[in-house]
Amino acid sequence: MNEPSRFTIGTTTVSVANPWLFFGVTFLITWSFWLSAIVLEVSFSSAAGLVLLLTGLVGPGIAGIGFVYLVYDDRGRSDFWSRITQVRRIGSRWFLVLLLLPLAVTTVAAVVDLLLGGPGATWGEGVQEFGGNPLAILPALFFASLPPILEELGWRGYALDRLQLNWSALNASVILGAVWAVWHLPLFFIEGTFQREMVGFGTLGFWLFMVGTVALSVAFTWVYNHTSRSILGIILMHGWVNFVSETIEVADVIYYSHWVLLAVLLTAIWGAKTLTNAEEVPRPPLPLDR
Repeated sequence: MNEPSRFTIGTTTVSVANPWLFFGVTFLITWSFWLSAIVLEVSFSSAAGLVLLLTGLVGPGIAGIGFVYLVYDDRGRSDFWSRITQVRRIGSRWFLVLLLLPLAVTTVAAVVDLLLGGPGATWGEGVQEFGGNPLAILPALFFASLPPILEELGWRGYALDRLQLNWSALNASVILGAVWAVWHLPLFFIEGTFQREMVGFGTLGFWLFMVGTVALSVAFTWVYNHTSRSILGIILMHGWVNFVSETIEVADVIYYSHWVLLAVLLTAIWGAKTLTNAEEVPRPPLPLDR
């Protein structure tokens, strides 16, 4: 195996394989476009804004692929692409899990909301308008398809493995989830985004979104470690979570609190070390430089 190269910053030697370097490059790519939208006061509902949104979204995926090719040899690179294309890594059992879990969380949250005197679940705007305008469902389909692909090639495709080399599955999930949540931050200041229009910076919804993203990261790691590190499985689950949340709406406090509760239950049942019944998390098929 070719050892990952190192470079020196001051008196500190840093490996290219360091996950924080990946995070830095990802933020540099994404935020350069999203911060430009803020400075230029461009709305993502405009054509120029949409270009900036999409270009920024490629940050995690481009950085993930780039670091895979920098850090790993041919076997590691082949492993990366097989985790994207091999359906058998998921298996029928875990396909049902990733399909039913977001529905279960949403349904239970809706029932609890009803019991507390709330409206329970309501159809999202795209579903309500679908009869008169079928194109109204396009935002839900967009968030269920392209963003998960562009993001997960980096978040789970590269970074999670690197974090789990030195951290427990739970700690790696929390670190990655916190980084993932902060990565969204510019979207709270750009017109035409869900974060700006429906949540707002510094509101209760903002903090629920941030905490909920960390909790979701734990659930993703649980599925990832049980499916032989399947990137495809996480792309599908990420997309399905987005689609369900866009089409079946539950009060944010109830909805996100149930993802937090799920993360707690998964940790209690499967253990913080691996979030599986195994003693060690699944590793890439070659030694890795730490």
